[in-house]
Amino acid sequence: MRILILGGGGFLGQKLGKTLADSGSLRGEAITQIGMADVVSPAAIKARVPCKSYVVDIADRAAVDKIIENGWDVVFHLAAIVSAHAEEDFVAGMRTNFFGTFNILEACRAELNMPIVVYASSVAAFSTAVPQPVEDWTATVPQTSYGTQKAVGELLLNDYSRREFIDGRGARLPTVVVRPGKPNKAASSFFSSIIREPLQGEPALCPVELTQEVWLASPRSTVENLVRCAELSQDALADNRVISLPGLTVTVGEMLDALQAQGGDEARAFVDHDLDEKIQGIVRGWPSKLVTTRADALGMIRDGSFAEIVKQFVEDELGR
Repeated sequence: MRILILGGGGFLGQKLGKTLADSGSLRGEAITQIGMADVVSPAAIKARVPCKSYVVDIADRAAVDKIIENGWDVVFHLAAIVSAHAEEDFVAGMRTNFFGTFNILEACRAELNMPIVVYASSVAAFSTAVPQPVEDWTATVPQTSYGTQKAVGELLLNDYSRREFIDGRGARLPTVVVRPGKPNKAASSFFSSIIREPLQGEPALCPVELTQEVWLASPRSTVENLVRCAELSQDALADNRVISLPGLTVTVGEMLDALQAQGGDEARAFVDHDLDEKIQGIVRGWPSKLVTTRADALGMIRDGSFAEIVKQFVEDELGR
């Protein structure tokens, strides 16, 4: 079993690679190689399974063809231009999120071995333009360029699977919190910053109202669910290859309460508030309540509480 992770330099790609390497198997087969690919060379993963790093811009069709022609059994597509960046730079978002995804699907189609392709979509493919809670069969009516690009990728994934070019499965990710590292250009970046920075004695800025709700999940559950998506059979997925992953509905105020419970008044005091209408507008357009009956029936897992997610971050990233 040979596995390629596109977007392998990102924090989810790194955690997914390590999880697969530690497991040593997928779909009942031993993993013989893991490829980690990104626009800059991903960090090496120490494991018994052979791991190789690749540099590839998925918007470059020739580069994608070259890496895909190695004959991978499973391809995880996590590479993307994130939400606020895609909104600020329409061309960059289209280049990576639309044309990059198309390049990957076309390269996989040319391989003729019908590889399993796990596509990381987003809850941003939905919007508050439709009644909440969002159901499994709610129409995608995205209100951002990023959400639109992800929704188009979902349609392509379904059609390429219908034509038996690939064996696709899409995972609509909730906002993943708490992300390690530094803030990025995602509109959702602050959801991690307001927990991550204060717990390390650093200031953080909250640009939205405390009553703002978000549909979120932990890195642990997200990575586990991506693996489970790869494990699913074609029969279980049927005609709709895209699944909305389970999550939790949490307000920013409740997130800060959990921060205070974990880090005390001192940690809570590191968070300042400065409303950013642009960020507030983007985040307000994402649904915060989803019913994930299909994902639950397919065996996807759900976090217990946001307090547990904060504790996971402390254990996994701060080593406490």
